[in-house]
Amino acid sequence: MGAQQREYRQRSRSVQSTQKITRAMELIAASRVVKARQRVAETTPYAAAITRAVSAVATHTEDIDHPLVTARENPRRAAMIVITSDRGLAGAYSASVLKRSEQLRELLQDEGMEVVPYLTGRKAESYYRFRGREFAQSWTGFSDAPTFEVAKEIAETGVREFVKGAENGGVDELHIVYTRFINMVSQEVQVTRLLPLEVVEDEAPRTENAYPLYEFEPSGPEVLDALLPRYITSRVWNALLQAAASELAARQRAMKSATDNAEELIKTYTRLANQARQAEITQEISEIVGGASALADAKK
Repeated sequence: MGAQQREYRQRSRSVQSTQKITRAMELIAASRVVKARQRVAETTPYAAAITRAVSAVATHTEDIDHPLVTARENPRRAAMIVITSDRGLAGAYSASVLKRSEQLRELLQDEGMEVVPYLTGRKAESYYRFRGREFAQSWTGFSDAPTFEVAKEIAETGVREFVKGAENGGVDELHIVYTRFINMVSQEVQVTRLLPLEVVEDEAPRTENAYPLYEFEPSGPEVLDALLPRYITSRVWNALLQAAASELAARQRAMKSATDNAEELIKTYTRLANQARQAEITQEISEIVGGASALADAKK
């Protein structure tokens, strides 16, 4: 009984040590997610505004033939930017992104395209290395606190490969897979085709013969030359920030759940240890009573 009691006590102390770690990680994630949410709120309006601006130029410029907005005939290669985390202990955050990227890969391959992965986060890199898959390039070490310089580098790499085209070793399409931050409870994996630009703009209210008028100075293609690199950079930057906020929110929830589970385990082990101690005391009392009874019977 004593050995069993000591085992339960040791398990309880071990769980208590783990609980301290999970509680500390929960508090760290809770403090950092505030700044991450603020950065998302600051960059999202700009990303939405530049998307509307590029859409307006591409929609209302007649006979536009810009390589970044014109879909290529018979695309053969597609780049896929996958944004995951550098560390674990965030629930199914990275696994959900990787699962969605696999679905995108299968869809593109069914369309006859070769997929060229570009990875961010050690989780994606480990996933590909473990399965012996090749990837074009990876960026790590910043998943929960991305910088604009990294976003710009990723965007420039994507644009450069797209401009080259599949016939020159580049790609014909550019997709991005990331986790969109909705709130602290809800985040969803998002798949977006960045290039060629998908122009979707609601028609402006108009009368029967009145259409919205746009004038571009200089010409529409020259405006697109200036806007599209900024557009891609802003979208990648916003995606990285959305993913960072989602990662911290997922880690906070996962660590809170782990802390609560540790609390339940501690209660269970404490109860089992008390039961073992009570059983040991009961056995000792029974032995004492039995010995006393045997002595009493021997004196008769």
